[in-house]
Amino acid sequence: MWSLRLVVAVLLSALLISAVVVGMAPRVWGMLNAHVETPISLYEVGGFTGLAERSVVFDAKGRQVGVFQAENSQQALISEIPTHVVDALLAIEDRTFMQHRGVDLRAVGRQVLTNINDGAAGGASTITQQVVKNELLATLPRDGRYKLLQIRYAILLERQLTKEQILERWFNTNFYGYNSYGIKAAAEVYFGKNVADLTIEEGTFLVGLVRAPSSYDPINNRSLSLSRFVTALQRVRAEGHITLTDDEIIRRAAEVLPTGVRSRPDEPVRRTHFTELVKDYLLNQTTILGVTYQERYAKLFRGGLRIYTTLDRDVQASADEAVALLPDNSVNAQAALVTVDNATGAIRAMVGGKPFKAGENEVNLAMRRRQTGSSVKMFILAAAMEAGIEPDDFIDGRLPCTLPNPENLTEPFVIADGVSEPVGPLRRMTWLSINCAYAKLSQIVGLNRVVDRMYQMSSSEWLTPEKYPLYPYASLATGANEMSVVDMVAGAQSIANLGVHHEPYFLENILERDGATVVWERAVNVEGVEALTTSSAAKTVDIMQGVLRGGTARRTALADDRPAGGKTGTQAKNTNAWFVGFTPQYSTVVWVGDPRGYTPMRGVPEFRDQIVGQWKFARNTVTGATYPAHIWKQHMDTIHAGLAVADWGDKQADEVWQKLLAPSRPAARLYLPGVECVAQIISGTPPPPSTTLAPGRTTTTSVSQPVPTTVPGAVVVAVLPTATTIDPTEKNPYAPVPSIPVAGHIVYDCDKGVPSWAQTTVVGG
Repeated sequence: MWSLRLVVAVLLSALLISAVVVGMAPRVWGMLNAHVETPISLYEVGGFTGLAERSVVFDAKGRQVGVFQAENSQQALISEIPTHVVDALLAIEDRTFMQHRGVDLRAVGRQVLTNINDGAAGGASTITQQVVKNELLATLPRDGRYKLLQIRYAILLERQLTKEQILERWFNTNFYGYNSYGIKAAAEVYFGKNVADLTIEEGTFLVGLVRAPSSYDPINNRSLSLSRFVTALQRVRAEGHITLTDDEIIRRAAEVLPTGVRSRPDEPVRRTHFTELVKDYLLNQTTILGVTYQERYAKLFRGGLRIYTTLDRDVQASADEAVALLPDNSVNAQAALVTVDNATGAIRAMVGGKPFKAGENEVNLAMRRRQTGSSVKMFILAAAMEAGIEPDDFIDGRLPCTLPNPENLTEPFVIADGVSEPVGPLRRMTWLSINCAYAKLSQIVGLNRVVDRMYQMSSSEWLTPEKYPLYPYASLATGANEMSVVDMVAGAQSIANLGVHHEPYFLENILERDGATVVWERAVNVEGVEALTTSSAAKTVDIMQGVLRGGTARRTALADDRPAGGKTGTQAKNTNAWFVGFTPQYSTVVWVGDPRGYTPMRGVPEFRDQIVGQWKFARNTVTGATYPAHIWKQHMDTIHAGLAVADWGDKQADEVWQKLLAPSRPAARLYLPGVECVAQIISGTPPPPSTTLAPGRTTTTSVSQPVPTTVPGAVVVAVLPTATTIDPTEKNPYAPVPSIPVAGHIVYDCDKGVPSWAQTTVVGG
């Protein structure tokens, strides 16, 4: 009898509660709809605002290369969401959505009975109420007032938005797990596809996941997630949207259930050194996104910006592949690379070392400054051409050499190691990268003049005299100053452009989330700035082409004999290795070294007998001509494939080019006052010169090299007065340099005095 009484009691209780609910429903409905004519703002609780959305970074061709997101929040238009996914939502969450006006009172009544009988709370929320919960009431306590507010605001929302707009907000405001907000982000995370490509089963999984993303996590709670998925598919079947049997539903759910998180291959989201450079600039280096850091952060990470950069995904892919030529190694040597478009200065590729990894590989090595080795000689060469020196002027490159040190006159600068080369033309000293010749040349031109030229040729957002100092060191020619890969490529581009400098840059414009409203746009200077005269730059290009034809980089000339110029660089003890190279279209710089410090890259077992391109490295030492030059070649060959073969000028047929290269005077002998003294030949004939063949040249060049004679005093000379130092304050780029005509003169070591085969006299005596 007790069981019968229990059943009767439950039925009576249910009938009583139902009667109360049914009796109160009209009155409650009337209260909720009272004051229809009085506008009530949805901003009273929390604020119904625009949806947060991640910002997307695009390359120069409009392809995604990264994102900025505090959370993976992506917004989809209702028109992008397949109809069968919308059908799945209605079947699972709100069958009467298209009929009710925000609240389903019958469902509320049923839920009240369920809550009272089961002792549970919640449920019975329509899609509209869920949108209100997500956007307006998320921070409020779940007390008795909460449900009434939810119902009230749902009714107001239905008056202000269409059903389609409410559906769109539901799909875009829900959390789907794994930091994904919105169904567009969820489609990417779980299925690696665009929301428009979701199947009805995939859409059903995502809709069913929303109720409890952590509990139904398909990666960590597969059993519970599969059970929820099956239930959701059964509801979709009940509404007639699929016709699978129970067994087919279970089998299909097991097939579709995600096994891991993914991303769309056509839309990269991983952080890179380039995107981090963009982020740092927008957050910390400029106010274009807002005056305060908080404003900039909100705009960048939740404002849905469309950020268009200069990067080219194809050029970047080539760079990433090329630096992989450098094997993992025991000295932690890494490669950094930057490519710029010579016509604009736009950065098309940037490799900042090993791939970016938060907390591990965060430093962008392309922006970090290191000693340059001999690659800095391109600046000295350009400054020398600007000062009126000619490519075939003679200079002494013999080891050892002792030079003045303006920074410390009591400690001269001594070069004892490296390649020794007798007196010869400057172009040959460049091809062979002769340190003594270039150390003298830097002082003959003037160390301060060279530094000024470096600033003009490499001027950028990051390199100005105010932001970063370059010093007129006596050791400037051997790489004492530190420069970044970006600094170096900016200077190379000035040469490749025949003297026109475009500052390297990485941002084109920024648009609002609508893709039309401009937030910021780069001011374009198509003319650039003159960093070198055209003639000086042309002569510099001509000389640097010889480095690839027959100099230190002769193994890495570009395919199809494509015209290019370059310069190797290896710092003392092989702690840094560089290659700087360019064509008329692109300039690329590669650096290899250990970012942790100046670690010698000698005796490294991983580098021995490596096959790189067509060459086998028998040595286990890194120089500018090994990995940097070969990385440069592979990358430049790749990005030039399909481009027309361009040259700066035809030396045989181009009259303009011939005029640019034409010497302004006969070849002269350069000398460094205070180190080298000069004398005029009064009578007699000096010892015969030896002859060397300049590499890559079809003509011979006579190189004067004094040799002993058995007839002392056979030549009479008059010592000419010269200065003893170079004026360190001289910055006029066109001021004359110390030189004498080759014919009728000799240059000798001041400390050793006039050669024994010569007799001195006084002119007019």
